[in-house]
Amino acid sequence: MNRLELSLTAEETDTETETTANSVAKSGSELAQGCDGSVLIDSTKGNTTEKDSPANVILRGYEIIDQAKQAVENQCPGVVSCADIIAMAARDAVHWAGGVFYEVPKGRKYGRRSKIEDTINLPPATLNSSALISLFGRRGFSVQQMVALSGGHTLGVARCSTFKNRLSKFDSKNDVDPALDPTYAKSLQQTCSAGDDTQAPFDWTSTSFDNQYFKAVQSNAGLLTSDQTLFGNPTTRAIVNYYAMNQAGFFYDFSQAMVKMGQLDVKEGDQGEVRLDCRKIN
Repeated sequence: MNRLELSLTAEETDTETETTANSVAKSGSELAQGCDGSVLIDSTKGNTTEKDSPANVILRGYEIIDQAKQAVENQCPGVVSCADIIAMAARDAVHWAGGVFYEVPKGRKYGRRSKIEDTINLPPATLNSSALISLFGRRGFSVQQMVALSGGHTLGVARCSTFKNRLSKFDSKNDVDPALDPTYAKSLQQTCSAGDDTQAPFDWTSTSFDNQYFKAVQSNAGLLTSDQTLFGNPTTRAIVNYYAMNQAGFFYDFSQAMVKMGQLDVKEGDQGEVRLDCRKIN
């Protein structure tokens, strides 16, 4: 198992424009039950799973994980879990998008539980910095690691429904969130006039893994409340400024935090299983 590696090809990454961001997002969504692949399980008549939670509705690219699982099963059946495949796909996606390559510990097993209510542990888009620090802290992450993981938003998009509250009727004194750059706010309003499911990128280079996310936050162009809030807290602001200036530092801290994320509540031995189908419990 320690010598197993999975690599997405450049062609796969280019043809599936959302796969890169969503591989990272799937790995991040494991904050709910630990890194056990629970987000991959399909809902049934008697159970609505994490996959169908509003917090995970933006996720795509499940078929890429399915294809990787089938390829691995053809070589070593019943050995490699989809939890390991998610972790490796996230790492490879970051690498293909221009980010850092890091070693992924392997040997995880699939959990046997996936319920929509478990996604309450996922950070909603409206959290402020204090709530983010508390939430990630309960899972053993430092403030710096939380900000580094937030930098995963350098890839991908968000639906207007997750940030439209910032664009009109924000509060009793402001129609638009005052923490939002006015020009950027107008651009988002125009984008979201097409409906709640319309998507907007987190930064200006949304298919490249870089430090532009932190530069956007510096410019009051953090897309979600939970993005821009990082610049309103003196402690997290200092980290944002550091990563905006030092991309290599961000890459290193992000890789270390992702490895730590991948080791949350790992299922081993009788605690888990290796599924034949990523979408179903054996």
